[in-house]
Amino acid sequence: MSVILRWLFDLIARFLRTVDLPLLGALLALMVIGLMVLYSAADNSPRMVMAQGARFGVGLGAMWALSRMPPSQLRNWTPLVYAVSLVPLVVVLFVGDGKHGNHWIDLGVFYFQPAELLKLSLPMMVAWYLNREPLPPRLMTVVIAGVIIGIPTLLILQQPDFGTGMLVAASGAFALYLAGLPWWWFGAAAGGVGAIAPVAWFFLLRPYQKDRILTFLDPESDPLGTGWNIIQSKIAIGGGGFAGKGWGEGTQAHLNYLPEHTTDFIFAVLAEEFGWVGVLVTLALYLFVIGRCLWIAAEARDGYSRLLAGALGLAFFVYVIVNGGMISGLLPVVGVPMPLLSYGGTSAVSLLAGLGVVMAVRAHRPVHGR
Repeated sequence: MSVILRWLFDLIARFLRTVDLPLLGALLALMVIGLMVLYSAADNSPRMVMAQGARFGVGLGAMWALSRMPPSQLRNWTPLVYAVSLVPLVVVLFVGDGKHGNHWIDLGVFYFQPAELLKLSLPMMVAWYLNREPLPPRLMTVVIAGVIIGIPTLLILQQPDFGTGMLVAASGAFALYLAGLPWWWFGAAAGGVGAIAPVAWFFLLRPYQKDRILTFLDPESDPLGTGWNIIQSKIAIGGGGFAGKGWGEGTQAHLNYLPEHTTDFIFAVLAEEFGWVGVLVTLALYLFVIGRCLWIAAEARDGYSRLLAGALGLAFFVYVIVNGGMISGLLPVVGVPMPLLSYGGTSAVSLLAGLGVVMAVRAHRPVHGR
């Protein structure tokens, strides 16, 4: 027995050697909240909770494995990782499944969403390239970085998956911003997007995407059709009040008024059952995760690690902002999950893997004076 306990303690010590404990603690708290809300949203069915818990286990394993990998080794592998991650993006266009396009590849045991790989490999590639160039970036550097960002983004938009494409592009853009690119560049890019918006409306957007935008502008115009989701989400959020109706006592999800209540709109379930208290606690945990990532980035001793950790932390921030704006009617519905709350495997694993890279930056940073 003593041998087994010694082995167990040694295993735990080796696990914790490279893992950032404050960041891990916040992530575990978010996972517990996510599983609690999912259990209620799934009508107290343990099947979905067990499946999501297993995915969290895989994600934690990936996080631990990546946290043990020195950033210098990650930097050497970055071009290969980026190139390999582009291959499934092409394959999914021909063999993929999805409600509104080709988003997932059926592997038999589970569905795999190739776009999730780019949430890690794209900021790695942009950080790798920028680290090799003089900073702040010059015009040609920005152009080449734009090509690196644009290739996977366009492939994802071809699926079409606007929400994931936006998140992937943002992760690369954050690396550029952290490299010292002035704000006016992003303003000019936003102006360019606005200029081509009429063309996109008539020639690029699918009918369901136009419906989402029109619904965002006036959800009450079709309350029983395209406006149903956001109206019911607002009712759920408002119905929770200060302290909520209680765990498992929400009506919008249990009476099937709120669609996608285990995935995109699960945060509305949390708001209804736990009220503003639950919302503020969860948002505080999210802010801690983001702040910890940015602090680790600021403490990094090389440009690649600093850009990568900062970009991953800010990408996590976009997840929270977009989903929160989506369920409250402040942004159009684009199918972005709430991190570690929404049911889904590939997203949770890729997110935890990315945070494992952030932990690697913290664990392997050089010590002053050496």
